[in-house]
Amino acid sequence: MEKLRAGVALCGSYCTFKKAVDAFQRLCAVYDVTPIMSERSAVTDTRFGDAADFRARLEEASGKEIVDSIVKAEPIGPKRLLDVVIVMPCTGNTLAKLANGITDSAVTMAVKAHLRNERPVVLAVSTNDALAGNAENLGKLLARKNIFFVPFYQDDPLGKPASLAADLTLIEATVAAAMEGKQLQPVLAERRKYNM
Repeated sequence: MEKLRAGVALCGSYCTFKKAVDAFQRLCAVYDVTPIMSERSAVTDTRFGDAADFRARLEEASGKEIVDSIVKAEPIGPKRLLDVVIVMPCTGNTLAKLANGITDSAVTMAVKAHLRNERPVVLAVSTNDALAGNAENLGKLLARKNIFFVPFYQDDPLGKPASLAADLTLIEATVAAAMEGKQLQPVLAERRKYNM
C-alpha cells in the first residue's frame, strides 16, 4: 500500500520549531512527506536555532528538497502532488492570511493550490493571539470546508491568556479523520496542568 502524500509546512513560530521538527521526523516514518517552509522561516536564524540546521533536518528526514517559494508551491494543485497539507506550526500571521484569501508565501500558496482540488488541509495552530486579534480568523477557518485543526489548548492561560497551541501528538489522528472529511473531536484538547 502506498503511503499518504503529505506536504508538511512550517511557518515562523520559532519557539515551537524544535517540537515541530521532531513531529516532522515522526511523520516521515508514516507518510511520504514533502517539506514546505515559508520564505522567512527558511532563512531566519533565531535564539531557538539556525535556519540552516532546521532545513538540513527536514531535508534529511524526508529525502526531499524544501518547497520554499511561491513558484515551487504552485504546481501542488494542478499536478495533484499531495493528499493532505499539514501546516505546523500555523502562526497567527498564516492563520489570518488563510482566513482572508491572501497568498503571498510558499505555505499559503501550497494551501491554496491544494484546496482547489477539495483536498484536506490540517492546521496545527501556534499563536499568542488566537483568542484575541486572531479569534475571528480562527472562527472563519473552523467553519471552512476542507480545513481541519489539530486539537489545541491554552498553553499558558495565566501568562498568555490569548495563546493557543496544537497538541502535536494528535497530528496523525487528525489527518486520519480529515481524510474521511471529519474534524477530530474534541477540537479543544485536554487542559494542560499549570500553576495557579
